[in-house]
Amino acid sequence: MTFSLSLTILLPLLSVFLLHANASPLHYNHPIHHRHPRFATHDYRDALTKSILFFEGQRSGKLPPNQRMSWRRDSGLSDGAALRVDLVGGYYDAGDNVKFGFPMAFTITMLSWSVIEFGGLMKGELQNARVAIRWATDYLLKATAHPNTIYVQVGDAKKDHSCWERPEDMDTPRSVFKIDANTPGSEVAAETAAALAAASLVFRRTDPTYSKVLARRAIRVFQFADKYRGSYSNALKPFVCPFYCSYSGYQDELLWGAAWLHKATKNPMYLNYIKVNGQILGAAEFDNTFGWDNKHAGARILLSKEFLVQRVQSLHDYKGHADNFVCSLIPGTSFSSTQYTPGGLLFKMSDSNMQYVTSTSFLLLTYAKYLTSAHTVVNCGGMAVTPKRLRSIAKKQVDYLLGDNPLKMSYMVGYGGRYPRRIHHRGSSLPSMGVHPGKIQCRAGFSVMNSQSPNPNILVGAIVGGPDQHDRFPDERSDYEQSEPATYINSPLVGALAYLAHSFGQI
Repeated sequence: MTFSLSLTILLPLLSVFLLHANASPLHYNHPIHHRHPRFATHDYRDALTKSILFFEGQRSGKLPPNQRMSWRRDSGLSDGAALRVDLVGGYYDAGDNVKFGFPMAFTITMLSWSVIEFGGLMKGELQNARVAIRWATDYLLKATAHPNTIYVQVGDAKKDHSCWERPEDMDTPRSVFKIDANTPGSEVAAETAAALAAASLVFRRTDPTYSKVLARRAIRVFQFADKYRGSYSNALKPFVCPFYCSYSGYQDELLWGAAWLHKATKNPMYLNYIKVNGQILGAAEFDNTFGWDNKHAGARILLSKEFLVQRVQSLHDYKGHADNFVCSLIPGTSFSSTQYTPGGLLFKMSDSNMQYVTSTSFLLLTYAKYLTSAHTVVNCGGMAVTPKRLRSIAKKQVDYLLGDNPLKMSYMVGYGGRYPRRIHHRGSSLPSMGVHPGKIQCRAGFSVMNSQSPNPNILVGAIVGGPDQHDRFPDERSDYEQSEPATYINSPLVGALAYLAHSFGQI
């Protein structure tokens, strides 16, 4: 981390001055950029560092001595006490102070997949990525400690959203919500299993004991998800909706979870599960939006590797399913169904669109890797699309995010000379504990939320929801659709940035 970055974190008052002066943070200078001017148009290494650092700003619980995002302090230290369980730790999902288990688990599945595919390219950031994963898996182990029970949320979202307060000050109810045999939640259970299984692969070499703990828990949690089928959006509707309702159902998570358990355990029962249940669980559906809710496209790409690289013939169809997803993204093909902004950004929906940009970019780079290994291409109705083309599309999306867009704005906070200054994030927008140690009451913070003043604390690496379909971005704190960051926006981008930072198109 650069000296200027430390200043931005340690001295929020100075950062406000710098914001008004529109100063640009210092970046690393890598001579390698001059050797590859056509490929490395951005400082992807700097962006990678910051994309991982962001997770420290989202931490809940007792912060460690080496906490780098130093304007954050301990919070949520009694989480779980309402039900006499220890649920301290984990991540706040976005700009509020609730711990939602569904998006948290997806975040960790994608952060783990980023390390699995591109960890070898992360260089000095690999350990920071592992730390970010473990911060959540330690929490998920607590949340799944009791058989056939998962604690899936801490905090009353409606009451939390009626306040604008720092996590260190929060005094809203830390209500605990769980799923069990009587109130099932297959989508959040199967996603949790996927996260634990994927993370077990991340730690297999560096901490084999921890890896085995994660894998064993993943197996048990998936059994629960599959045995007691039902949507948590039904069982816990008043508490999880409309925030993280599962609109796609739980079938996609069961397929996704089984795919990760197959990858992590190599137990033939999961491959058999996928063979028997794949079509029922929607393997061939044309739902090409990949994110915290719908996992079908991710499962297709993940399972296609088994056919392409491992030569598992029974998964042949997943190559076709994956191709259909990719073809839907490519303008000019008969399969194309994706909207792009005039500036070239993939546009799925107005609320937090950047999550689809980052997740799709990751899938394209990952699929390109698999295709390259198998010496094959994507077949779009007779038109061959090469891995190089997929990498080019992904790179264009990441470059747009980092500043190659009509507004010349980076949508990653702290990267580049121009980035969002008024993000929808309580801790970032209110004075830090170091500057204002006294309590800021629940409603008092709304005067800041509704103001035009720049956030005093820089949530370095945070990627916001992004511009609208016309490439417009108002940079207003009240506009949560465009200005709120989230962990699941960052997690797939970590892998994409690792690839762009160190591969120079060779994978």
